[in-house]
Amino acid sequence: MDLITILGIAIGLAMDCFAVAISAGTGTKKINRWTPYIMSFLFGFFQFGMLIIGWAGTSTFKKYIIYFDHWIAFMLLFFVGIKMLKEGFEEEKDKEKTDYSSFKMLILLSFATSIDSLAVGISFSLIDIKIFIPAIIIGFMSFLFTGFGFITGKKTSELFGKKAEIIGGLILIFIGLKILIEHLK
Repeated sequence: MDLITILGIAIGLAMDCFAVAISAGTGTKKINRWTPYIMSFLFGFFQFGMLIIGWAGTSTFKKYIIYFDHWIAFMLLFFVGIKMLKEGFEEEKDKEKTDYSSFKMLILLSFATSIDSLAVGISFSLIDIKIFIPAIIIGFMSFLFTGFGFITGKKTSELFGKKAEIIGGLILIFIGLKILIEHLK
């Protein structure tokens, strides 16, 4: 597989990270200077790791996970999206804000966005692609897109306030539905 194709796949996988990072950035009030770096690292690491797991475990995992991987991603993203929508419509004084930059939430989001990477790893294994270089490129692109997305989401939140959180929730729900529909075809 040539480098251009690998870069195209990396950008495609990183776009989900980018969109989720925008959503998390709009919904995060508690942020320190390390949050975008931690999120970027985790998203990139999960994309890298799930690609390798999919590639290495093709014969074992494929027959078990192929029937429900899209449902897992859909449910995780849908749940977080609904939570963001709910918080976007609540009065500021009445709500307890979810910290979308917490380690627990970042792990959940990292896993949800990397399920497609698992499927790509499986397909790479089936067509006998060596995995190390594509995994590094995919992980790195996801790292970059996530950082840029989180910062973009944070700036959007500062400009548009609660509307940005509602839009972020809708984006997460849309990504979850997109994953579900693509896999049900």
